[in-house]
Amino acid sequence: MVKPFVPQLVYVEPRALDYSLGKQLVNKFENMGIEIRETTSHNHIRNLPGENDFQRYRMAKSTLVLGLRKTLKFDTSKPSAEYAIPFATGCMGHCHYCYLQTTMGSKPYIRTYVNLEDIFESAEKYMSERAPDITRFEASCTSDIVGIDHLTHTLKHAIEYFGKSKYGKLRFVTKFAHVDHLLDARHNGKTRFRFSINADYVIKYFEPGTSPLKDRIEAAAKVAQAGYPLGFIVAPIYLHEGWREGYHDMFEKLEASLPDAAKKNVTFEFIQHRFTKPAKRVIQKNYPMTKLELDESKRKMKWGRYGIYKYVYSKDEQNEMKQTLEASMNEFFPQASLEYFT
Repeated sequence: MVKPFVPQLVYVEPRALDYSLGKQLVNKFENMGIEIRETTSHNHIRNLPGENDFQRYRMAKSTLVLGLRKTLKFDTSKPSAEYAIPFATGCMGHCHYCYLQTTMGSKPYIRTYVNLEDIFESAEKYMSERAPDITRFEASCTSDIVGIDHLTHTLKHAIEYFGKSKYGKLRFVTKFAHVDHLLDARHNGKTRFRFSINADYVIKYFEPGTSPLKDRIEAAAKVAQAGYPLGFIVAPIYLHEGWREGYHDMFEKLEASLPDAAKKNVTFEFIQHRFTKPAKRVIQKNYPMTKLELDESKRKMKWGRYGIYKYVYSKDEQNEMKQTLEASMNEFFPQASLEYFT
């Protein structure tokens, strides 16, 4: 069992103390005996302890910053939601392949935003503009929000906020099993709780610092029993020796542990492994011993939305990957729906 995250160091923006959540968290961390420092901005944390980049990177992953989310222009690029809703940025996990490695660049520390009222106000405007259509908000585009929520309860507030909304729904995904405080949230079926799952090989070698598959599945069963709509992201789908058996075993374990009621409305999302040249450089710097296969010559180039090439599997490999995983999904979850494969 991976222990719930506790920061080694906390930074606070002065204006964070104008919000009740900011004050609560500062009091909590003071009582826990954690060092608290002031910063002018959550985007400018300097002088992190460590004698070299390797040590400073790991310290950053153990640092929590309390700040304000000033820009509330929500991203519309998500395949399974209309908007991204920003409650946090960064993650304490050490997944070698994660795209946050490049998007966060020199700022791998974890930021949580305490101005929830402002964020909800913006969400309300988006929902009003689209009403009576339902607007779905994705809460985990720049973080694994569950990984810090036992400390902040930001996500719990959001679940209950959307639980009362007429035209809004919430969704997020996690690799962490620390869900007990969310089980009694008044979600009213408006939040889809998703878990990222993978073959044992991928979790063992590429997802250090996250909950094991067994714990994620146990957490998913609890979530299902609490009445949440449930979903799973299989990502990244990674070709390795024995991958077909590995993914089949994953589906088999999942089916054996979930209550029957949860299997009826479950959704799956399949995302193949991909990387960019900038990502490869950052990954090899942060995890120099990684076993992750990053050989461009073994991949197909695909033009990305942000003006940079991605390296994906060949068309034949993608087809086999999709057919293999879809067959296992249909075998164990005949009532499930596949939202997309990308």
